[in-house]
Amino acid sequence: MTAIALFAATASVTIAGGRPLSADLWGANEVPGPGDPDGSGWTRVTLNQGQGEVCFQISVANIMLPATGAHIHRGGPTVAGPVVVALTSPDASGTSAGCVSADSGLIKEIRQNPDAFYVNVHTTDYPAGAVRGQLSE
Repeated sequence: MTAIALFAATASVTIAGGRPLSADLWGANEVPGPGDPDGSGWTRVTLNQGQGEVCFQISVANIMLPATGAHIHRGGPTVAGPVVVALTSPDASGTSAGCVSADSGLIKEIRQNPDAFYVNVHTTDYPAGAVRGQLSE
């Protein structure tokens, strides 16, 4: 019975698509800084090129919640780049998940070069970004 409950709990947080990308989110990664010095978190992103969607999970801690924004940006670790995909902001629990529409060409570009993109989460205290992390396989 425990195995069934564990499987059901795991299945409820599984996101659709291919092999996921991930990022560890830290305030120290924000460019230009500062980000939230105590902030941390993680994200998991799955790219569904055929369906034209990006599915995601975000979990953050030690930042002002609810967050005011969450995005995938184009840019390397030292670049403050443009938003390319808007994600649902973490709520008062510090989590968010879902799927959003995205151009299939952009999805292909992210899949081919994930470290050229990053995820960040914004708050009222850190409107330019509280935590950030580069995507990786």
